[in-house]
Amino acid sequence: MTVDPADKPRNETEHERLDRQLMELLQGFRVATTGVQVLFAFLLTVPFSAGFDKVDGTGTVLFYLALFGAAVASICFISPAFHHRILFRLGQKPLLIRRANRYGIVGAAALAISITSATMLIVESLEEAALPVVLTAVGILGLCGWVWFVQPYLTRMTANARATKAEDG
Repeated sequence: MTVDPADKPRNETEHERLDRQLMELLQGFRVATTGVQVLFAFLLTVPFSAGFDKVDGTGTVLFYLALFGAAVASICFISPAFHHRILFRLGQKPLLIRRANRYGIVGAAALAISITSATMLIVESLEEAALPVVLTAVGILGLCGWVWFVQPYLTRMTANARATKAEDG
């Protein structure tokens, strides 16, 4: 017989729980930050590439969306580390964890916009027809939305429903 991990309480103090949550958040941000930095660095070099002068209209808008999305994502994913350093030993860990969680969600949304825009820009520069660009946008944004937001949200709702059912009875 297996024991559901949710039914097995952790043997940790409130302080230990906060430390663990903060470390888990920061570790997740380290992974995300690396990807964002690679995308951002690429986007910073694009205007200096041969052929960029041919990008205009929709392509320019897509480039700016990708660039600013990557910048916002970088800021959001890096911010919790600076908050941690500045708020160190002030007893603000619960606040820091809440903020870091919000920054992570905003950073993920900005990253989804950046990835979608950058991919659309490339497809738009290779294709004459609008359909491939639209399909790219729908596919990439849909995948990011599902994997990063909808699926975890549905899991959260299911877990909350189970917890409420267990409490009731």
